[in-house]
Amino acid sequence: MSDAARLLRLLSLLQTPREWPGSELAARLEVTPRTVRRDIDRLRDLGYPVEATMGMLGGYRLVAGKALPPLLLDDEEAVAIVVGLRTAARQPVAGIAEASSRALAKLQQVLPPRLARRVSSLTSATAPGAASFASLVDPAQLTVVAGAVHSRERVRFSYVAHEGVVSKRHVEPVQLVALGRRWYLLAFDLERDDWRIFRLDRVSSALATGARFTPRVPPGGDAAEYVTQKMYDAAPTYRARATLRLPVGLARARLADFAGELEAVDDESCRWHSVEDTVDYLAFRLTLLGCEFTVDGPVELVEHLRGLGERISRSVG
Repeated sequence: MSDAARLLRLLSLLQTPREWPGSELAARLEVTPRTVRRDIDRLRDLGYPVEATMGMLGGYRLVAGKALPPLLLDDEEAVAIVVGLRTAARQPVAGIAEASSRALAKLQQVLPPRLARRVSSLTSATAPGAASFASLVDPAQLTVVAGAVHSRERVRFSYVAHEGVVSKRHVEPVQLVALGRRWYLLAFDLERDDWRIFRLDRVSSALATGARFTPRVPPGGDAAEYVTQKMYDAAPTYRARATLRLPVGLARARLADFAGELEAVDDESCRWHSVEDTVDYLAFRLTLLGCEFTVDGPVELVEHLRGLGERISRSVG
């Protein structure tokens, strides 16, 4: 192994968040402990803040420095970061799109051709979502709340409810949940003595109070699942009315327990009145039937299917 290759290998090991005894590094690199110490000094000269601790449990580790030296990434890590930055550029956090785009441009300049081709293939096969949002999350508020969740600190903030009413809240924040294109905070509201879900784009003047709390177990034991279910329960539901180009027996078999009411029109078609559900799921079940269909109502389902069809057409056009 050449000196340069060994130095890169050493840096790759040190970027793992742990302490490395010199003897273990020497064994990994198949060199002497003296060579390891010399290579550590070379990394420090290049700007990498390598810290050494003494004693039986001591070793070397890479710590955060004032300046960011070049990062060493393997192929999979580089591709993951590029894809992550592309995704972040479409997130509803104010300012993150521009910062992500700048970082992405810098990284793409140094990608080897083989990785650039992989990234290009991956992104061209992925339909991007809309980049506009009705309201953006203030990154300062996101930072305060995320820090309070991590350190288990109570938080005070102003909150604008759906009806436009502003209230002061004092909560124990448990978990941030990114759902769809929004950020939600699951917290225990101290004044209401109950669990509440807050949309983060409606939070302002967030302040961590410094008062620590013992984490409560969220309902059901899983914060993300609880928030997802609550948001689903809050979504409006409808009953689809459609004519299906399927024999009534086949339609009943394909719909199974979601069949609702089915009435034969002729040997090749039937009318369907579904059970109640969201427009997303009604559209999903319709497209799973594998047949032509005409939706008579409700208008919300018609509009949803029209928008879905336009997105699909653009994706394959």
